Order: sequence, then C-alpha cells, then structure tokens
Amino acid sequence: MQFAGFQLRNNLFVAPMAGVTDRPFRQLCKRMGAGLAVSEMVTSNALLYATNKTRRRTDHAGEVEPISVQIAGADPAMMAQAARFNADNGAQIIDINMGCPAKKVCNLAAGSALMRDEALVGRILEAVVQAVPDTPVTLKFRTGWDRANRNAPRIAQIAENAGIRAIAIHGRTRADLYMGEAEYDTIATVKQQVGIPVIANGDIDSPRKARHVLAHTGADGLMIGRAAQGRPWIFREIEHFLATGTELPSPQVREIRRVCRDHLADLYEFYGEDAGVRIARKHIGWYTKGIAGAHAFRQLMNQQPDVASQLAVVDDFFGRLGEHGDRLCDVEVADHADSQPLQELAA
Repeated sequence: MQFAGFQLRNNLFVAPMAGVTDRPFRQLCKRMGAGLAVSEMVTSNALLYATNKTRRRTDHAGEVEPISVQIAGADPAMMAQAARFNADNGAQIIDINMGCPAKKVCNLAAGSALMRDEALVGRILEAVVQAVPDTPVTLKFRTGWDRANRNAPRIAQIAENAGIRAIAIHGRTRADLYMGEAEYDTIATVKQQVGIPVIANGDIDSPRKARHVLAHTGADGLMIGRAAQGRPWIFREIEHFLATGTELPSPQVREIRRVCRDHLADLYEFYGEDAGVRIARKHIGWYTKGIAGAHAFRQLMNQQPDVASQLAVVDDFFGRLGEHGDRLCDVEVADHADSQPLQELAA
C-alpha cells in the first residue's frame, strides 16, 4: 500500500494504544504482518519531554520504518512544537490523537474531546502541518462526540483542507468509549466524501470481520488494536485471508511460546528487568487469555518477582499446554474452574 509517501507491506495498521504499543510491541506486530504501527501517544507538554516515559515513547532505535508517532494535546502552538520535536527525533509520520476517550485526556480538552470544537480542530491541524512541512501528518478520530453528534464527516473535510495526508476513524463516539459494537456506516460516508486515504478501526478481530469492514466501508486500510493484544499473528492471518480467501490454521503452541518468549526478552531489554517483569505480566495474560488453565496460571505468574521465575512458569504452562494439543485450536477452551485441563495445567 502507498501511504503518506511510503510503500507499506500491506494496508493493516496497529492502532496506537497507551501502555501497549511501545517499541517492542510495534516491532513484534510488524514482524507478524502489520504494514504500519503507530506509537502510543506522546504528550505535547514540553515540560514532560525529559521524563522516562516520554523518552521511552520517543525511542525508535532499530525500529522498522516508517516510524509513526502520535501526539496529543489541545493547544495549537504546543502541538506544533511537539510535532517538530518528534520529527527531529526520528518520526517519519506525525499522527494526531483525536480519538482517545479516556477521562484524563478528555478532561484536558484533548483526544476525542476536541471533536466538540471544530474550529479548534482546524487550528491544531493547520499548525501541525505547517510546523513539519516535510513530514506527512495523519489524524485519528472517532465518529463523533456522542450518537447525536456524529460529526466525523465535517472533521474529515477539515482535515483534508488542512493538508492531513490520511485519516483513521474508530467506529464509536467518545461517549461510547469501548462499549457496544462499532458501526461502520459513518466511516463509509466519510470515505465517499474525501480524497485522502481512510483507515477503518473498531472491533476488527478476525480475517472475516476484516473483509466485511473493508467491503462495507470502502476504506483503504484497517487499523487493529485490542484484538492484537496477545494475538500479534492476527495481522498475518488477515493478510493471508484478504489475499487468498482461505484461513491460516491457528498457531502452534510451540510458536506461541516462542513469540511470547521473544516478546518478553524485548521487554526486559527495553525497560530493564524490574520494570520489564511488571510490564510483561499484562502481555503474558493476553497471550494466555481464553486458554485452559489461564486464570490459575495468571495468579501464579503475577507472584513471580524476577525474570528467571517469570520465564520458568511461562515455560511450564506452555509445556503442559502442548501435551493437550499441537495447535491453539486444540487447547483453546473456556476458562472455567471445573475444566479438567485447567486443573492439570494449574497443578
């Protein structure tokens, strides 16, 4: 796919997710088939540039290009400064966050709260585009503030007029948060009205759902977020299905163990062992979600204080899991306490 001046492997994007899409996760998703991964959002507050959190979020050492960095804020001048700062520090695409529904972001009139003030949206987009004239700028937003105010088509027009190169739309309003089902009619309407690429986002959790959303919206690409947590192979599954119409078999247990192990190694290196062990816990939980024995395993895993013990229980879990079947589809069952496999794996 041609996107913002770059040739991508495909039209599958990793959604920016706070606390998730760090460099190790982005790199993993790219290896597993994603065409582009957008960083977790970086604050536009220059006073926070020197914090460890911001330094990590702007660390792109060895990252597969193109490097897309999302910035968040509500002040045009500060957003312009943030765009320049990130472009100077390796960002090849600047993405603007107008999609985050979190209260701590919306209470600062940033994220999806900006959609209530279309004039301010225009000033921010123009300021950022002008601040980095040699760097493409993209925008992520929602269908509206609430269901009575689905103004995504107007925001999209403002974005195109401001020089935004592409837009990604989550099929929910800010008021919806992540509840209910995403709707795609608004995205389809936007696609019919603008000439820049439109990326559809929201509840894309399988190859068949991916094909349905592309067909329904006419979108140029798909952005996948929560469905990739613990399932980074979803990108290769969708890529294969869209290209061939056939579904790949579910991953082998030994591959899941290897992918998880490699991901953990990257986390330990990126964050250091102490922080790496803590951050790894949520990822390990996602890798094992829905698998027999996962609940009891997570309780045990969360008690492990260091790298060696954490890896030991992970190896033991997947080793036992492999005894029940070669592939994930053979062992993936409801996580109930009366499950015999659970009792065995948790022993």
